[in-house]
This record gives sequence, structure tokens and C-alpha cells, in this order.
Amino acid sequence: MSHQEILDLLPYAPPFLFVDEILAITEEEVKGTYTYREDEFFYAGHFKNHPVTPGVILTETMAQIGLVCLGIYLMKDHDLLKEPAFLAMCSSDVEFLLPVFPGEKVTVISRKKYFRFHKLKCEVEMRNSRDELVCSGSLSGIIKTNP
Repeated sequence: MSHQEILDLLPYAPPFLFVDEILAITEEEVKGTYTYREDEFFYAGHFKNHPVTPGVILTETMAQIGLVCLGIYLMKDHDLLKEPAFLAMCSSDVEFLLPVFPGEKVTVISRKKYFRFHKLKCEVEMRNSRDELVCSGSLSGIIKTNP
């Protein structure tokens, strides 16, 4: 499965798509990037005159790259992807260390802890363009077909 095929299967669209590219993906990990545009909808009111990317958006970016892209890749040989599917977030435990400002490019690296019974759990980290750790934690989700 190509990187573009994975991106095409993502169940998101702008303004809620937070994946620009997949740099590498295997059965064990994924690495991808996203650049937060200066005109993103959430900057308008998230700290007047000093916009910062909200933690919930950082977590969503890590989930889209680290769980959903990896989950699609892991399911590439299963019938589940022949029907509309989505990955529902089950849990997140994320520690935020540095702010991310408008215009910054981040890299997300996610390493699979386990994948069983359609549940995926990963250790995920986000780094800025200076390779500084922005946030990290554990995310899990379950892949379901649409009813």
C-alpha cells in the first residue's frame, strides 16, 4: 500500500485534515508531517494576538498520523477496508512540553505497542523542525466499520 493510498483513505478533509505527508511506514511504526498554516480556523481565538496551537489539535494530529494512518496500513490485507471504516479514539494520555505556533511544521512518530481485536495502541511523539520534543504520550483507538 502506497503512502498516497493511505492518505486517500483518511476519513478527514480540510479544515480538519492534519496530515501533509507520510515519510515512512512499517508494521511497527509510522512517521509523518503536518505544517500548521497561519490561517488555521482555531488560531482566531486561541490567545488573542499571540496564537498557539491548542493541545487538542496537537493530539488530533498525533492521532491522525500515529493511529489512523498506521491503522489503515495494518488493515491493508483485511476485508475491513473494503467497507467504509473509521478509527474511534479510545484513550489518550499526552504530555505537552513546548508550544507550536502558526507556520510551524511538526513531525509525528508513532510506534505500535499492540494491535489486536481491531484495537491499536501506540506510543506517539511530536517534534518541531528543530527536532525538539513538543509532546508525547500514549494513544489508542479501535477500527470500526460504519453501520
